[in-house]
Amino acid sequence: MAYYKFTRAAVLLAVLQLANSCDVSEKLAGQISDSQIPAGDPAALLTGVYQAQRNPIQGCVSVFALEEVSTDARIMPTRGPDWDDNGKWRELFNHTWTPNNERVRETFTQLEGIVYSSTDLLRFSPSAQQEAESRFIRAWAMYLLLDLYDQALYRDPGENLGMKARVRTGTELLNYIVSEINTVQPNLPDGPAGRANKDAARVLLMKCYLNKGVYANRQAPTFDPADMNQVIKLADEVINSGKYSFAPSVFDNFAPNNTAIGRENIFTQENTFGNAGPTRDFWKFVFHYNLLPVNGYNGPATTAEFYDLFEATDKRRGVAYKTEGGPANPGNRVNVGFYIGQQYDLTNDAQVKTRAGAPLVFTKEVNLFETGPDLESKGARPLKYPVDYVSEAKGGNGCENDHVTFRLADVLLMKAEAIMRGGTPTSAGQYGSTALAIVNSIRTDPGRGASAFTSLTLDMLLAERGRELYGESWRRQDMIRFGKFLLARKDKPVSDPTRLVYPIPQSQVDVNSNITQNPGY
Repeated sequence: MAYYKFTRAAVLLAVLQLANSCDVSEKLAGQISDSQIPAGDPAALLTGVYQAQRNPIQGCVSVFALEEVSTDARIMPTRGPDWDDNGKWRELFNHTWTPNNERVRETFTQLEGIVYSSTDLLRFSPSAQQEAESRFIRAWAMYLLLDLYDQALYRDPGENLGMKARVRTGTELLNYIVSEINTVQPNLPDGPAGRANKDAARVLLMKCYLNKGVYANRQAPTFDPADMNQVIKLADEVINSGKYSFAPSVFDNFAPNNTAIGRENIFTQENTFGNAGPTRDFWKFVFHYNLLPVNGYNGPATTAEFYDLFEATDKRRGVAYKTEGGPANPGNRVNVGFYIGQQYDLTNDAQVKTRAGAPLVFTKEVNLFETGPDLESKGARPLKYPVDYVSEAKGGNGCENDHVTFRLADVLLMKAEAIMRGGTPTSAGQYGSTALAIVNSIRTDPGRGASAFTSLTLDMLLAERGRELYGESWRRQDMIRFGKFLLARKDKPVSDPTRLVYPIPQSQVDVNSNITQNPGY
C-alpha cells in the first residue's frame, strides 16, 4: 500500500506543470489521459498538495524572485562572467521582464501546479478536514497568482483535461478566494503551523482585505474603512488566541529547529533532511565561494539604500546566532542577518579571501553590473534563515528549517497599517491600541533591540515592514500598496504602471483563447 500511495503522488507531481497549464490540449491530452492516473488515496494526495508548494514558494527562484528581486531589498548583480544568466535577474530588478522571462514563466506554471493538484484531490472523497486543507492551499496559490499576475486558471474536479482551462481575474478572483477561505475555515484544524489551519486562514483573509483596494486599482488604490476593520478583527482573533509570542531572537522563527522554537510562526512548510524544499538555497545563493564551512554561489546582495534602513543597534541587521552543529565562531562574527565587511572562517576566525587572494570584504555599495577587481565582494549579503549545519554535514540534501509563510509580526504590522488607513483602533494582547504602540512593541522587543519611534507615518511603516519582513516574499506587494514600487532607484529608472503585474507566459497565451494577456505585454 505504501508503494501505491507513492506512485499516485509521484505521477501527479510529475504532470502538475502540464495538467494545469492552459496548453493541456496541446501537450497533456496527447501524453496522459485521466484514466492513466491511478485512483487516489486522499491522504497521499494531500501530501502531494503540500509538497507541490515547495518549488514555487521556497528557495530563491520563483515567488521569492518575483516578489523580492524586483524591489530595493534584493539585487542579483552580474559579477563579471558570473550570474549573467541571460539577463533574467537584471530584467526583474529593472522591471524589463517579458512574457518569456524564465522566472516569470516557471513561477506561473508551478503555482498553477498547486491549483491543479489541490483540485484533483477533491474528486476522491476526502474527509471534511482533508478537503478544507486542500481548498485552503488552492486559495493560497490563487492568491499568489492574483498578486503577481492578476489572474488564475482553474478547472472543476475531474474536468476533461483536454478542455481549455477557464480564467478568473482581478476582483472576481479575490472574491472567490475570500469565499473559499470562509467556507473551509470551520473544517481546518487549529494547528500545527505546518498544516493549513484556522489562524492561517485568518491571516490570508487579512492579506485579502488589506490589499482589496490594490487589486481593484493597483496604480491608485483606496482603502475602505470597513475592509480595514476586517483586518483588525482578524488580527485580534489571532492575537487573542494566546498561541503566538516573540521569541528570544527573531531568527528563532527561521532556525533549523524553528518547529520547536519559532513562537511567532502561524503557517509554515515543514522540511526535514531528505524530504525538504529548496530553503537551503537562501544561504547557498548568498555565501561566497570561499566562505567556509558552507561555501556558496556568491550571488545576491541587498542594495545600499535598503541596508541603510537599519540602525546600528537593530539586531535584525545581524547577530552571531548559535545553531546545533554549527562552527565555534570564536570571533563572534555575524552569521545571520546581513554579512558586511571583512569575512571570516567561522571555524577558526581566519580571514577569508577572494578567489584572486584579496581580502574578502563585503561592501555596502553594489552595482547591477560589477566588473572591477572587487566584483566578488560588492554588496551586503542578506540571510534570514540560519544555516542548518547538521544537514550540511550530511551532504546538504535539504534542511530542517521550516519555510515561514505567516507569522505574528506580520499580523501586528498589518493591524497597525489598517488602523492608519482608517480602521477603528482596538486593544489586543500586550501590544497597545495605536499603530505607534503596536509598531514599537515589535521594534523594542529584546530580540530586535531597535529604538522606539516617537511618531509614525506610512512611509515609516513601509520601512519597518522592510526591516522586519525582508527575505519573506512580501516586499513587492508592500511597495505596490504604499505607492513606491514604480519609483526610480539606483540602476533602475521609473517603471511604467503596466509593471504592477507580471505578464502571463506567452506559451500559455498562445494556446488558450480564454486568457487575455495583461496590458502592456
